[in-house]
Amino acid sequence: MVIQKLFRKRIIPAECILLKDDEIVYSDDEILITRWKTINPKTEFDHGSSVYIYEKGIKISKFYREDGSLLYWYIDIVEYTPDHDKGELTVTDLLADVVIYPSGRLKVVDLDELADALEKGLITQEQTSNCLRQLNNLLVTIQRDKFDTLSEYLDSRGL
Repeated sequence: MVIQKLFRKRIIPAECILLKDDEIVYSDDEILITRWKTINPKTEFDHGSSVYIYEKGIKISKFYREDGSLLYWYIDIVEYTPDHDKGELTVTDLLADVVIYPSGRLKVVDLDELADALEKGLITQEQTSNCLRQLNNLLVTIQRDKFDTLSEYLDSRGL
């Protein structure tokens, strides 16, 4: 599927925005790669690149400082909703995230938001189960020292 429009849907806070300024670098039936500048200016980071891996239900982003140095890898657990007729892809953030720092330190974040969303009925039980399975698969990949098989999508393109 050729993606012409990319949307980011968040559960907390509830919003769906067109990522109109993201540059689509590559797209096929398995992945989408983008390059972007921050939507709202940040002091910590300035720009980055992302690979959306459909089968794994993840979005891997590299966050860079203004000077071009890597701040961290940020992996969102997501759900993909394509509209093939319109060439659109909506990416729903399922809240659980993993941060990997250049030192190798790893943090799992926002599990409290996932629990809150489930309790408030903002996310379905099926979405929650999928999120936890995708998170587990990602952590197993990282623990087996195989993250490079995922990061290669960006690294091989110099992104």
